[in-house]
Amino acid sequence: MIGRCRLLACDIFGYNKHRFGYTGLFVCVDFCIYKKYNIMNIVLTGSLGHISKPLAQVLIEKGNSITVISSKAERQKDIEALGAKAAIGTMQDLDFLAKTFTGADIVYLMEALGAASFHDPNLDYMAAINKIANSYKQAVQQSGVKRVVHLSSIGAHTDKGNGMLAFHYNVEKILSQLPEDVSIKFMRPVGFYYNMFAFIPTIEKQDAIIQNYSGDKKEPWVSPLDIAAVIAEEMEQPFEGRKIRYIASDEASPDEIAKVLGEAIGKPGLKWQEIPDAQMQNGMVAAGMNPEIAEGLVEMNACRRNDALYEDYYQHKPTLGKVKLTDFAKEFADIYHSKQTNNHN
Repeated sequence: MIGRCRLLACDIFGYNKHRFGYTGLFVCVDFCIYKKYNIMNIVLTGSLGHISKPLAQVLIEKGNSITVISSKAERQKDIEALGAKAAIGTMQDLDFLAKTFTGADIVYLMEALGAASFHDPNLDYMAAINKIANSYKQAVQQSGVKRVVHLSSIGAHTDKGNGMLAFHYNVEKILSQLPEDVSIKFMRPVGFYYNMFAFIPTIEKQDAIIQNYSGDKKEPWVSPLDIAAVIAEEMEQPFEGRKIRYIASDEASPDEIAKVLGEAIGKPGLKWQEIPDAQMQNGMVAAGMNPEIAEGLVEMNACRRNDALYEDYYQHKPTLGKVKLTDFAKEFADIYHSKQTNNHN
């Protein structure tokens, strides 16, 4: 365990040397092996999502005992196939969370409501996320967990002018209300590569990537694989107080992205086209998106135009990860061409 040693080795392993015949030497040997391989009991939220699945795989390969929380009972089989334990319940269920967290050396927390929620006209997204964050906070307190890794985001340094990303600021503040003896590592990844899959519809229809920002100024992007690698690394490092770490894989401008993706899919002339905020927002709402969420997404992209989104990132710039834009472009091309094939069948 990281930085933690219980009073008696036999308490850690559940051994009773009188009952099972273990000598002090054997207990010591087992304890040393346990410490050497740093085996931990870790609870992951996020089911088998883009980050949680590769994170679980990395941690299991290191010999840790992993429990994965999922709201879908049908996920249990897949979770167990990885070598993890499945805990089926919701992030809003405080009693379930507290019970699942109890005994964990580390809990990994992330918030998600699902893509379908973006089209729920009655959803108060900020309130829903805050409810999850408060459930997490109370569950950590009730369970006695002392080490938390939280998936936050670029833009969490402020609640002004960052649109949808303001909820990450709110969640960090809620979790920071935990007692000082609870150490928290806030992971702040930048924009995910896979968000670029949203470009496919306009590439198909208009031969262009259409957003409410553009240009030749580089901005950071990240792969879930690099996020998982960094989180796994942080779990093995000492915990103390509150820590913030940004995570990025590569940096590229909108113009560079259009060029790289265009070449990958066989459209070397692909362009990145900027449209006004209002046009972008109206298009989202017309497609059925919750108006509040549409406004938040447009405002989030708008703050990329003046570097407000990356202000704190560049002051604490991380070492870039392994998965580069050109690597992702191959995955993008596979998805793009697969979609084309399905459309023609």
